[in-house]
Amino acid sequence: MYIIGIDLGGTNIKAGLYTEAYSPVAELSIPTEAAEGPEHVLARIRQAVGLLLEQSGAGVQEIRCMGLGIPGLLDPDTGMSHFSPNFPGWEEVQVVHEMNRHYPFPAYIDNDVRVNLYGEWQFGAGRGADNLVLLTLGTGLGSGIIHNGKVLYGTTFSAGEIGHMNMYHSGRPCRCGSSGCLGRYVSAVGMTVTFKEKLAAGRESIIKEWTRGDEQAITAKLISEAYDAGDALAVEVMEETGTLLGFGLANVINLLNPQLIVIGGGMAAAGERLLRSVRETVNGHALKLSGGACRIVQAELGGRAGTVGAAYYASMRLGAES
Repeated sequence: MYIIGIDLGGTNIKAGLYTEAYSPVAELSIPTEAAEGPEHVLARIRQAVGLLLEQSGAGVQEIRCMGLGIPGLLDPDTGMSHFSPNFPGWEEVQVVHEMNRHYPFPAYIDNDVRVNLYGEWQFGAGRGADNLVLLTLGTGLGSGIIHNGKVLYGTTFSAGEIGHMNMYHSGRPCRCGSSGCLGRYVSAVGMTVTFKEKLAAGRESIIKEWTRGDEQAITAKLISEAYDAGDALAVEVMEETGTLLGFGLANVINLLNPQLIVIGGGMAAAGERLLRSVRETVNGHALKLSGGACRIVQAELGGRAGTVGAAYYASMRLGAES
């Protein structure tokens, strides 16, 4: 028997077919085509499932269950996805109901960051930890929390929104309706905005030559490369971003007392360029006892964390219902 894990992203749908021991049988990624609307995205998920079965030679009768990581606000109990900000028209989408209409095996949904959390906790950098926080730094900042060996969900299944921790009273506006949220500064998008603001103020950078003045071409990856080239502005922006993230994580450490903070997502590729100033800030501002007991590390599984985590989550849910 096999388990399917789906990680729904705004750009790509990642899908994996795993044995009951979570060994990969087939893994793939296809474009989400989110602009086409919810029904089209659900059809794309089914296409990804079909490709998994085709590549592996497995039949639907051999699938034990399927887990799906869905961005945004949702209810894992009802299988309803309430809202996903990067998916046009995505409101009150009956994800589980739609999957169950097409497949004989049960489907379960959870937030995309939490399925990544399950993946790193069970199979990656978080193995063996009972108290950990996962941050996914990409287009935005997502997070999930393990407390005393249990995933925290909260009253509305939205616990762990560290990205919406207010860092400035009157800062950058956020889609959540507030302003000054941490994720608006330390995500890949946030860091590039900071960089562009400094360029607009008259600062110079080698990146202007690399992009021939096209600001739309500036990315977090380019800032990392300019950092390696010794570009003063890139170094400043990377350290400024790491420092602000460090202040946010000092608050997290003081509040939750984790033994481990795992940094994943595309921004994790910055590695020590970013994490050095994060750790320095945490060391200077977190409570000494709890700060000294917490390690900050990079995620290990990369793009696989969400799919294998979704598979694990689905198997856990099915087992709880048996």
